[in-house]
Amino acid sequence: MARVTVEDCILKIPNRFELVLLAAQRARNISRGEELTVDRDNDKNPVVALREIADETVSLPGLEQDLVKSLLRAPEPEPVEEEVIDLIATDENIFGVMDVNDDVAPEAGALDDLSADDIEAAIAAELGGRR
Repeated sequence: MARVTVEDCILKIPNRFELVLLAAQRARNISRGEELTVDRDNDKNPVVALREIADETVSLPGLEQDLVKSLLRAPEPEPVEEEVIDLIATDENIFGVMDVNDDVAPEAGALDDLSADDIEAAIAAELGGRR
């Protein structure tokens, strides 16, 4: 970037930070295809933007509006409510776990009276004869 161009721009925009922001916005606008207001002379977009600012061939309030618009955040989309599937309410639980309200489990101490052979036979019957 030519020092002469920056020094010329400081006369138009005394705040260097504002100058950088506006020149960067103009360079982005040029990259998007906006028309140049000065000859390119084999310069890159930032240098062309500074030359345009120094020559006062671009509207500074228009650049400020473009800059503010580009810095505004778009509103975040509202969250989409997802459908909740109630797995417990169905008769068949997909996880193979019995419902807490089912009265299938034996009472505490109910197996104390059974012999080991009875328990083994009940397990075999539950497994369908597989071991």
